[in-house]
Amino acid sequence: MTVQRSLNGVHAVVTGGGRGIGGSVSDALAARGARLTLMGRNLETLESKAQELGVECCCISVDVADSKRVVEAFEIARGKNGPAQILVNNAGAVESAAFAKIDSEIWTRQIEVNLRSVFLCIQQVLPDMSTARSGRIINIASTAGLTGYPYVAAYCAAKHGVVGLTRSLALELASSGVTVNAICPGFTETDLLADSVTNVSGKTGRTADDIRATFLKKVPLGRFVQPSEIGSAAAWLAEPEQRSITGQTITIDGGELL
Repeated sequence: MTVQRSLNGVHAVVTGGGRGIGGSVSDALAARGARLTLMGRNLETLESKAQELGVECCCISVDVADSKRVVEAFEIARGKNGPAQILVNNAGAVESAAFAKIDSEIWTRQIEVNLRSVFLCIQQVLPDMSTARSGRIINIASTAGLTGYPYVAAYCAAKHGVVGLTRSLALELASSGVTVNAICPGFTETDLLADSVTNVSGKTGRTADDIRATFLKKVPLGRFVQPSEIGSAAAWLAEPEQRSITGQTITIDGGELL
């Protein structure tokens, strides 16, 4: 299928843009002609994705929970590709533990990487977007931002925060030409899912296939979401025609939360 280059020359920043959902977001934006800045912890992973895309990308190694490094990273991106017109906050991580075993370090890490990072990155792009009276902020949240799951209380709290931030900021920016939306993936075929399966298997002794089957029982469509489906949704939200969509949480979960 031929994709229309509806974002030709538009500068898009994708955090965690080298693999998984972020990698698929990068694929979809590049296919539509966007100029990409990929941010993430592992520069080699980002550069490998850029090579795979076959387009010039600005690749920046950064811990998006580090406020000083985030400022520096966006200054580099702006110098290379100009003001960001699209921001996809995708970087995140999950640590699982029973609530009684969550210490303040785990709690802080989960809030910082999954929620504070979103705040920090939005801070860096918003002045230029507001001046231009145009911009797209797309936050990759999770179904964990809409419901609860056991053993990931800190992650759920952070993702609920992302959804709340999305809705609040959408209202605040409604007259500015900047839209803010969230995508909430369910069980998605990524390294994160594989790590979750391995973690549960290690704690319970169950096989990986058995655990995956248990996860799938919760999904009416009977299959895991593919990262490309999330990427396509993010690119769609970024298109100029979607200027009236703001403050929304788009759930892509195979019907899990119905």
